[in-house]
Amino acid sequence: MKQYTVTGMSCAACSARVEKAVSKVDGVTSCSVSLLTNSMGVEGSATDAQIVEAVEQAGYGASPKVTATESENDKANNSLEQLKEAQDALVDRETPKLRNRLISSLIFLVVLMYFSMGHMMWGWPLPEFFNGNHVAMGLLQLLLTVAVMVINQKFFISGFKGLIHGAPNMDTLVALGSAASFGYSVYALFAMTAAQVKGDMDAVMSYMHEFYFESAAMILALITVGKMLEAHSKGKTTDALKSLMQLAPKTATVVRDGVEQEISVDAVKKGDIFVVRPGENIPVDGEIIDGTTAVNESALTGESIPVDKQPKDAVSAATVNQSGFIKCRATRVGEDTTLSQIIQMVSDAAATKAPIAKIADRVSGVFVPAVITIAIITIIAWLIAGETVGFALARGISVLVISCPCALGLATPVAIMVGNGKGAKSGILFKTAASLEATGRTQIVALDKTGTITSGEPKVTDIVPDETFFEGTGNNAGKLLAIAASVEAKSEHPLAKAIMERAKTDEIAVAEVTDFSAVVGNGLTATLAGKMIKAGNLAFVSKFVKVSDDMRAKAVEFSKEGKTPLFFAADDRLCGIIAVADTIKEDSPEAVRQLKNMGIRVVMLTGDNEQTANAIGKQAGVDEVIAGVLPDGKEAVIRKLKKQGRVAMVGDGINDAPALTRADMGIAIGAGSDVAIDAADVVLMKSRLIDVPAAVRLSRATLTNIHENLFWAFFYNVIGIPLAAGLWYPLLGWKLNPMFGAAAMSLSSFCVVTNALRLNLCRVYDPKHDRKATPDRKNKTDKPNESEEKSMTKTMNIEGMMCGHCEARVKKALEALDAVSEAAVSHESGTAVVTLSSDISDEKLKETVEAEDYKVTSIQ
Repeated sequence: MKQYTVTGMSCAACSARVEKAVSKVDGVTSCSVSLLTNSMGVEGSATDAQIVEAVEQAGYGASPKVTATESENDKANNSLEQLKEAQDALVDRETPKLRNRLISSLIFLVVLMYFSMGHMMWGWPLPEFFNGNHVAMGLLQLLLTVAVMVINQKFFISGFKGLIHGAPNMDTLVALGSAASFGYSVYALFAMTAAQVKGDMDAVMSYMHEFYFESAAMILALITVGKMLEAHSKGKTTDALKSLMQLAPKTATVVRDGVEQEISVDAVKKGDIFVVRPGENIPVDGEIIDGTTAVNESALTGESIPVDKQPKDAVSAATVNQSGFIKCRATRVGEDTTLSQIIQMVSDAAATKAPIAKIADRVSGVFVPAVITIAIITIIAWLIAGETVGFALARGISVLVISCPCALGLATPVAIMVGNGKGAKSGILFKTAASLEATGRTQIVALDKTGTITSGEPKVTDIVPDETFFEGTGNNAGKLLAIAASVEAKSEHPLAKAIMERAKTDEIAVAEVTDFSAVVGNGLTATLAGKMIKAGNLAFVSKFVKVSDDMRAKAVEFSKEGKTPLFFAADDRLCGIIAVADTIKEDSPEAVRQLKNMGIRVVMLTGDNEQTANAIGKQAGVDEVIAGVLPDGKEAVIRKLKKQGRVAMVGDGINDAPALTRADMGIAIGAGSDVAIDAADVVLMKSRLIDVPAAVRLSRATLTNIHENLFWAFFYNVIGIPLAAGLWYPLLGWKLNPMFGAAAMSLSSFCVVTNALRLNLCRVYDPKHDRKATPDRKNKTDKPNESEEKSMTKTMNIEGMMCGHCEARVKKALEALDAVSEAAVSHESGTAVVTLSSDISDEKLKETVEAEDYKVTSIQ
């Protein structure tokens, strides 16, 4: 997605106009304009010049944002420039400008209000010159109003410019309202002079009450107040993004030719050796090659407890080295660092639009013309009803200035921005606004077992020594572990590593063995202190020694619990059993419980046998276990689950990528593979399952906030416009002064933005207020539809795919098409076999793939 900065937008009608103009450009496949960040994201093959020209023809300005080139060094050099530009774009320049405008306006407005309302309504004294000189009072009010209008000329320039381009906006409403008040007042002033010449003092006095100079000036001042409050509040919504950018280190201490030297962080290259002292920020992503320490990673994950690090462990930019001196090798620099990717994800999400925003966009596109039409009809209707020109004009002006398209346009993006910022602070990254909206609507969560529910690393869970083998009453479990660790020390098997890790933790001494031999698929043999040691499964060890019924029963019990029993024997006697298992993470049962309390069905997918899978599933508390699923079969399971409701797939491995792409919402564990993270819609930085219900909770809170904002925006206009038009005047005598209408308009957008800021108070890890999800009326059933039964396939030959990342991109793009039920993509063969549920043209398929920067050579 190409990013652009857009200037000149003042309300939702402006962003809708820009979006519509750019979408018409040849080669543009999608366009999303954010009024909140004054940015635009465009996908497709159109050039920058075409995009900028389209925006300028619509009456606005645009410029491409800086993007990094492909080389590693250029990425590093450009990353700092990109960061500076991004920070610069988020600086609140509007609030100071608006504050200065407001102060200048108020100086003239106070004098104007004294002469108009103060003297006329409350009899405040005036200089002797003005006593009885009504024309002079009128001229002074005109001059003061002109001064306020000149100070706030931006409303008139932007408003009438939009009108000329056929795209009226909020500034058009303000400009028309103020200009109409001013114009009618000027007419009344000239009529007063004519009456003065004729000596008709009664007419002169009546025209004094026809002046709306104070309304013309007050409208501008009050709208400026609203704009200033709105700009200040909008600045607050990007605080999370600003704080992330401020974390980026500026310098690094690298070792070159054996000498330490401090350089700019953008000069660090991949493979450079850098050192970090206690208390310093880690400059780039890297791997520790020397030293141990504790690193505070709260900046990235929100986890305040420092994480112990040792050689071969990864460290991330912007985290803080708290204790030891470490030497590291740079693995990711510039825009590739974890921090840069987080900033990019949050920025991209802000530049996209949530589907729910489409309602407001459609209304905003016709809102201003509709309001102008209503204002004209109001004036004509009151004139026909016999009211004075002043009364009719006041009602029409009130309609213009009370109507607020800004509240509609801001309702969704401000909530999305605050929600994304809140998620980023908690280590939950939503890649798009759509993913933030959709996560809360999840009905089924499918969890990959290994690395998601479990730690992904086998650990020793039980040590059961055969008491008849060991003499004395000493630490028999420790003695068994010593035998096991000695014989497993030369094995590379994952279960052997678990035993070695436990021996290290328990400080068990490991003896040297001889005649070591690995029997593939069965076990190990070795000589230890003159005794022949056999280690392995029951079938292997029972060939050499007798295994008692009690020990066999123990083994069966371990198997039922999802553990792997390993038997150890010395010569012709059994030493005991050590059980090893991929243990579930501490937070997994609680995460599953919270998901179920939200009314979400939890399913576990695993390639393990049914017995082991059921044992893990029982510990985790899931609703359903699907065992024996091969890596390439997860995607098929997700496809079946989607027939029953909206599915979120949570995984971490490369083999999870197809399932993550197929699901309605893909959630990747942050410690997982790059392919899984690329294929996902949501990334959990802390690799904790408890973040899944937290993501759902935050999504639901954001969606609720958006609904509240939209309700207020629509409700305000539905109630305000009829009141301003005087609809209730014949019945209840209610009429609205244009100045109060302008005040109400000023506060409406401020209220919407302030309500969105309440999301910062959302407790994403607090389950107290969880509620069951509302059942989807359009819930899918297990019955396949006719389009699935009558499917057809097409094979696309594609050039340019180099890796699994490419496969995931092409697959996701194709399967986003309504007519595509499945796409099997292979970068090795350069093909994509597309299964269709309805007709679609080859041209559309080709266009979809080539929008991802790959070339389609043929479709069969």
